[in-house]
Amino acid sequence: MAFDSKVDSGLYDAGRDFNEIWLRICAYSDRMKARGLWRLTNELACEGLTLGLAGGVLMVALAIPAFRQTSDDWLKQPELAVTFLDRYGNEIGKRGIRHDDTLSIHDIPDILIKAVLATEDRRFYDHFGIDVVGTFRAAFANARAEGVVQGGSSLTQQLAKNLFLNNERSLERKIKEAFLALWLESRLTKNEILKLYLDRAYMGGSTFGVAAAADFYFGKPLKDITLPEAAMLAGLFKAPTRYAPHVNLPAARARASDVLTNMVAANVLSEGQAEMARRNPATPIDRHHEMSPDYYLDWAFEEVKHLSDEGKLGDDRVLTVKTGLDVFAQHSAESSLEDNLRRDGKRFHASQGAMVVMEPDGAVRAMVGGRDYGASQFNRATNALRQPGSSFKPFVYTAALSAGLYKPNSIVVDAPTCIGNWCPHNYGRSYAGAIPLVTALAKSINTIPVRMSIALGKGNSKVGRAKIIEMSHRMGLTTDLEDTPSLPIGAGVVTVLDMASGYSVFANGGKRAKPYAAIEIRNGRGEVVWRHDNEGPPQQVVAPSVIADMNFMLNRVVEGGTGRRAQIPGVTVGGKTGTTNAYRDAWFVGFTGNLVASVWLGNDDYSSTRNLTGGVLPAQIWHDAMLPLVQGVEQKPLLGLDQKPSTPAKPPEAQNTPVAEVGRAPMMLSRRSYEVLTGVSDLIKAAGPASRRTAATLPPNALPGISVVGSAAETIALP
Repeated sequence: MAFDSKVDSGLYDAGRDFNEIWLRICAYSDRMKARGLWRLTNELACEGLTLGLAGGVLMVALAIPAFRQTSDDWLKQPELAVTFLDRYGNEIGKRGIRHDDTLSIHDIPDILIKAVLATEDRRFYDHFGIDVVGTFRAAFANARAEGVVQGGSSLTQQLAKNLFLNNERSLERKIKEAFLALWLESRLTKNEILKLYLDRAYMGGSTFGVAAAADFYFGKPLKDITLPEAAMLAGLFKAPTRYAPHVNLPAARARASDVLTNMVAANVLSEGQAEMARRNPATPIDRHHEMSPDYYLDWAFEEVKHLSDEGKLGDDRVLTVKTGLDVFAQHSAESSLEDNLRRDGKRFHASQGAMVVMEPDGAVRAMVGGRDYGASQFNRATNALRQPGSSFKPFVYTAALSAGLYKPNSIVVDAPTCIGNWCPHNYGRSYAGAIPLVTALAKSINTIPVRMSIALGKGNSKVGRAKIIEMSHRMGLTTDLEDTPSLPIGAGVVTVLDMASGYSVFANGGKRAKPYAAIEIRNGRGEVVWRHDNEGPPQQVVAPSVIADMNFMLNRVVEGGTGRRAQIPGVTVGGKTGTTNAYRDAWFVGFTGNLVASVWLGNDDYSSTRNLTGGVLPAQIWHDAMLPLVQGVEQKPLLGLDQKPSTPAKPPEAQNTPVAEVGRAPMMLSRRSYEVLTGVSDLIKAAGPASRRTAATLPPNALPGISVVGSAAETIALP
């Protein structure tokens, strides 16, 4: 009781003391109370301080990702200078040291500097890195035109994008660009920023910087260019590929005329001088027949840098690299992609695409990373992560066949199936019932790969999906595949290059070959410092017997399934189509004995296409690109179609393993039986409904030439 009384007394005294202190604080605050205008000012100041503090925290949060793009050696010049050759030894481009730092800002013609500033950033020397007036002007003009007609980025912001970022159109990139512009302005003078911009901007024709562009387009040093040539060079910064004079001279001259108009408006040129320049436009060197596979060169340069970082190239920095690029294949891939998108892209609401053509041993012969390198250097063939849809199913089937659970003639049941609350549906929302496995792949049935994942895990779909992921990575996919119930029908993310690499295992007899560009690398003295042949042979990752069965089924996809548009008369083709939810991605990946090619179509902003499927434009592009490449060329045999397996097929490891359901023995038809049954089905369809009803009542084994293996033959329904 004594202790309790002390606690009560202490709490009472503490409360009384606190109340007294609080009353004193209130009395003191009352003497400081503001009234009238002073109170309004005080309230505004307090609110401003609060909002300013919150805004500062937000600014720091947004700035951190931008500043992570920088490093201590951000201004360091690229060390490698690489000249690339095609597979026949012809020069196709250069990468590495690609700007001329021997010229100071004072050596660059004044007329070119004035042309660039008048067109790109008239208030360059007045703003702090962000042109507020120009930004609002561009926003107003774009809103009035209901589209993008003006750009609001300052020259410093453009340099920040060139140095640290890519051309992705997103709010995140614009925020990073703004902070990096402020960062550059705090570290460099205006002349240093201008010099870097003129040195490192892409100018089309695989050239970077105004010095290289003057030499490429006009064959003269930068100091010798004329006013019309300076206007044409300044016009390239907006869209290098579109206004490149060796590609579209009328467009380049029209753009140069706009630059001259801007110079007159900026009071750096008289109308008479501008008119004289318009009447005597610049005439570039004829390079119409030259091509520059820029997406391929960027990827190849990254490969060379990786080899250099690993120490495989020694101390050499000036290199000549012979690649696997085939100019004819590159042109065929580019033209087929562009022609089909130009003709049908708007109809299907598909604006972008990518394609990779490679040999089964991994040598990449062509790469298209987008429709316009000048507009966007983002390589959609190597860097874009997109869902493969049904084109992922061959990896699932390969895992299932490798486990000995299925054969092409196994009878599987296409019926509703669910994993938890998720239930896959087929295209068309219907089910086919009992069908051969080869038909399930040819018709791209969705329920079958999901049932396969369950069978692979012996009832545990998660275990089965782990085996599918392991097989996919073994065959060549390098991206992280998220383990979800919808993974077997292509819910992961892959690259176009990875898909071509994975399918090369089918054309390569089960051997995995890593995609590569460099065949041979020589140093500046002409000595060979590296050869791809020394990297070791491809590894056998899938049994030849499994590849033979997969090639048979993938050929049926092209011959009579969803990939019929990819057929090439006289050439054995295997492949698979792919379409994702909401029609965001459309794929076709196919192969012959000589080549493997992967095609993707979609939109950069992940918006849906207009019901575009992989069997339409992607398969057509694949056909159009591959047709010229196979004509007159002897085709290597495909295992299982033109060539028998080199080793006898092993019997299934577990004959009693479930196929359609756990605990049920697989039903098998021989390949000959399947072909005869298909022929009888065609005859029944031609004969009409009456004959079909008659055939449906026939007892098992009543059809000559058909032998049914399994205990449930009576459940097999004629198609």
